[in-house]
Amino acid sequence: MEIIWDEFLYPYSQVVNELKFKFRACRHQYQTADQHSPIEFVTGRVKAVPSILEKAQRRQITLAEIEDNMEDIAGIRIVCQFVEDIYQVLDLIKARGDMKVISERDYITNRKSSGYRSYHVVVEYPIQLLSGEKLIKVEIQIRTLAMNFWATIEHSLNYKYQGAFPLEIAERLEKAAEAAFSLDTEMSNIRDEIKNAQQIFKQRTPHNDKD
Repeated sequence: MEIIWDEFLYPYSQVVNELKFKFRACRHQYQTADQHSPIEFVTGRVKAVPSILEKAQRRQITLAEIEDNMEDIAGIRIVCQFVEDIYQVLDLIKARGDMKVISERDYITNRKSSGYRSYHVVVEYPIQLLSGEKLIKVEIQIRTLAMNFWATIEHSLNYKYQGAFPLEIAERLEKAAEAAFSLDTEMSNIRDEIKNAQQIFKQRTPHNDKD
């Protein structure tokens, strides 16, 4: 089987663009209502072809099976200030009528051995093509700023070591992950004070906003 990648990936690009817009709009609605937004910022990407092929080979997925068996070709990342915000975002996703949650993985309560923490949700999202409606699987990762910082660094190091971290690096990463989670815990303990301070700051700088 031969895949014309531009045509194959186009629906995934459309989904990523639509969901980035919708989640950013959700954030804007919270701000307009003068409420704390559980969404700090949103990013998205479509998996590069070499990454798709590498994962397919590693997991023994044939080209014909990629669409059904690979759930993270389209990826959305929602970053939050507080751990509590993650679960609020999860509730928002589950309440939406334009997508359906098909699987969840809680790596916050059950962190990976590396120290990685995040909440992963896979949803089916319908898009309209000339050929009709098509359901696209999208992986949504929800994490705090601290979790995102750690995961970004770990991802960069993973390219260097191809997952085979030297023992010292692996131990340092795990300690850093615990430090990041301790920071999240402390921020949660004083989140009401933080929210109040942010609200005062926002009132003094009403045009401050992020994409």
